[in-house]
Amino acid sequence: MGQVKQALREAALRLAAVSDTARLDAELLMAHALGVERQTLLLDPARFAVPPGFAPLVERRLASEPVAYIVGYRDFWTIRLAVGPGALIPRPDSETLIEAALAHFGARAPRHILDLGTGPGTLLLAAMSEWPDARGLGIDASETALGYARANIAALGLDGRAAVRIGDWTAGIDGPFDLILGNPPYIGDDEQLMPDVADHEPSAALFAGADGLADYRRIIPALPRLLAPDGVAILEIGATQRILVGELAEAAGFCVACRQDLAGRDRALLLTRA
Repeated sequence: MGQVKQALREAALRLAAVSDTARLDAELLMAHALGVERQTLLLDPARFAVPPGFAPLVERRLASEPVAYIVGYRDFWTIRLAVGPGALIPRPDSETLIEAALAHFGARAPRHILDLGTGPGTLLLAAMSEWPDARGLGIDASETALGYARANIAALGLDGRAAVRIGDWTAGIDGPFDLILGNPPYIGDDEQLMPDVADHEPSAALFAGADGLADYRRIIPALPRLLAPDGVAILEIGATQRILVGELAEAAGFCVACRQDLAGRDRALLLTRA
């Protein structure tokens, strides 16, 4: 077995104690230490020697530091986003919102997009990568997260079309927007999370009161004044929140549909005008 293959195997065995994706973690850390893409590493691992920087990266992961923070990025949808401490790490489940938006608009295209709680620009920039004529605004309460969002806007060449700013959800925003996206905090204050999330990612982007619904109660009633007549608002929800968040949306006058993620869990609520 080659040197790199053996190092990956040993690292994955150790990382299994802290990660459900131990082998993937090891590969990403090795590629980062080598300064190459993971695909390049996997294509011909025998061409590489194990770099001295690999072992310290593994130790950081064993201490439950998220891989995305260690390597400084997370791939999401079709784009790469810079992330780090203070910014919520993009999750594959959130791609469900982009899929739902694409299905809703079909051959049409939204011209104005709003992303509430944009973090490092996750949903905003993924959506804008699909619709090259769209203009977008991202709102977040964290200046740290917006620093990453601005860097991602520049890296993706979207300076002229995307903007982000500090804000308190919908306060001070004028519509209308054809597409409103949002991934608000939706975890109850007493819920237990894995150490790599609980000890590293920003709690303000995760927790939302005793029942996890505090931010939906603030966001949803303000959406009717911001949404274009034929637009759609798509909100990420926790897997058990479909009914409760749906009731909030219906009380605000919306028709509600739900889209499941790849694991079959309720993940995105689509709100349209009744």
